[in-house]
Amino acid sequence: MNKDATIKKATLLVVTMTSFMTPFMSSSVTVALPALGKEFLMNAILLSWVATSNLLAAAVFLVPFGKIADIYGRKKIFFYGISIFTLSSLLSGLAANSFWLILFRIIQGIGASMTFGIGVALITSVYNAEERGKALGINAAAVYSGLSLGPFLGGFLTDHFGWRSVFFANIPLGLIIITTIAIKLKQEWIATPNQQIDSLGFIIYAATLISIIYGFSSITKPI
Repeated sequence: MNKDATIKKATLLVVTMTSFMTPFMSSSVTVALPALGKEFLMNAILLSWVATSNLLAAAVFLVPFGKIADIYGRKKIFFYGISIFTLSSLLSGLAANSFWLILFRIIQGIGASMTFGIGVALITSVYNAEERGKALGINAAAVYSGLSLGPFLGGFLTDHFGWRSVFFANIPLGLIIITTIAIKLKQEWIATPNQQIDSLGFIIYAATLISIIYGFSSITKPI
């Protein structure tokens, strides 16, 4: 197998596994929420933030990290993202109370934002136009497989091993991805090295999105 084929297969492997992990985590945690609420005595609003905080953090940082990856290197940011995601999965599983759990879920969302959009960019960087459609199709299938299997496997893990096992289940896969990137992907892909990050635009975008989501989460509170 030549060098280009090895890079293509390794890239598709790590991106596909990561694309499975992120939606799997989101959908499986939803099933574990009742067990979480019971252990930490969380009300409905606080319990909703276990899921919402992760998705909100991912949404806030998805666009900025996509730009940062184009400037400083897609593989580098992707590697940092999966490392953060894996570590925060471990910390979420070890959380002692609701505060730490939500904090670690926010960090996990930031890690997810560093991989989800950049993974597609990595695939387009290594595959030519004739092969790209198949590679992107495999990646999309991994996303929907994670969404579909998450509730089933999350329920199974929660029922037999407790809600913490839902987070711990990501760690072996995360370590495989980290090791594969370190060993197989030596090349870096930088699209626009001389551009600047729009810091003000990011602040406005983040503040707007956080305000909207927080407002909707508080709408059921008595006036």
